[in-house]
Amino acid sequence: MSSEAKQYSGITFLEEADHSKLWDIIIIGGGPAGASAALYAARARMSTLVIDKSPGSGALAISDKIANYPGVEGEVPGKELLAAMHRQAASFGTAFVQAVVQGVQPGGPEKEVYTNKATYRSRSIVIAVGARGTSRKIPGEGEFTGRGVSYCATCDAAFYRDKEVAVIGDSEEALHEAEFLTRFASTVHLIVPGARLLGVDGTPSFPQNLKVYWKTKAERITGNASVEGVDVSGPDGKHTIPANGVFMYLSGGKPGTDFLMGLVPVDDEGYVTVDHHMATPVEGVFAAGDCRRPPVKQIVTAASDGAVAALMADRYIHSRKNVVSQR
Repeated sequence: MSSEAKQYSGITFLEEADHSKLWDIIIIGGGPAGASAALYAARARMSTLVIDKSPGSGALAISDKIANYPGVEGEVPGKELLAAMHRQAASFGTAFVQAVVQGVQPGGPEKEVYTNKATYRSRSIVIAVGARGTSRKIPGEGEFTGRGVSYCATCDAAFYRDKEVAVIGDSEEALHEAEFLTRFASTVHLIVPGARLLGVDGTPSFPQNLKVYWKTKAERITGNASVEGVDVSGPDGKHTIPANGVFMYLSGGKPGTDFLMGLVPVDDEGYVTVDHHMATPVEGVFAAGDCRRPPVKQIVTAASDGAVAALMADRYIHSRKNVVSQR
């Protein structure tokens, strides 16, 4: 197990947790739904692991002011509210890992979750990835997927040693992946649609071989047999940035559930199919929050979903007929 870790508002996010362990529950996503699920699961004495790819880039984390969360008076930055949720879950024993979930094997009594760092096993899974995972594809993205377009720098960076690559993104995750790529590529071009990166405070320092293009829109990914560049428009007008590979990290309004690969049912826009118990059609797999297409998208409803999902997971792994409520 790696000892390396990062701190987010007082919470330790490991690069790896104990992957020899059979966890009672793995929660994919650390927003309000995932944090609430973790709190309820850990309080029920379930061994609980939260896997979050980018703790500072979720919808709550980047919200400037929250004024309608019950019990929180006045206005509070979303990042502070989320940090309090994480600290509460951690106080009951929840482990947090920062990693990209690349796939799952949800069938049977022992389920597997595959990340870019390790494989974890659990008795139950809660999907709580929110609805900022994907965006509309830009021209050329689909055409060159697998031929230079990638969605995982840690998976594919080694293929671009001493080459130029582009990262298209607007979040902390995009910056982290771009910085990782600088270890391999000769030059990394970070193309940012806005004037700042969501979830990043202040002005970060960049490695020498990382070039950042602010307020720049990626118009098209170009090439022949493989990717050769990205057509962009920005403060310097329209031009082409040379790149042998393009890594996509644009946030959108749909859930990032591609890692389920059809093994857990989703609708045509990627929202996870659940019943009123937050249970998917796959036994022992639950979903909570905005990734399940709720009637309203609010922090309090996402937290409620997480509580229900955790309690139902507890009932499932202990083969109970009734839910054991908490106070």
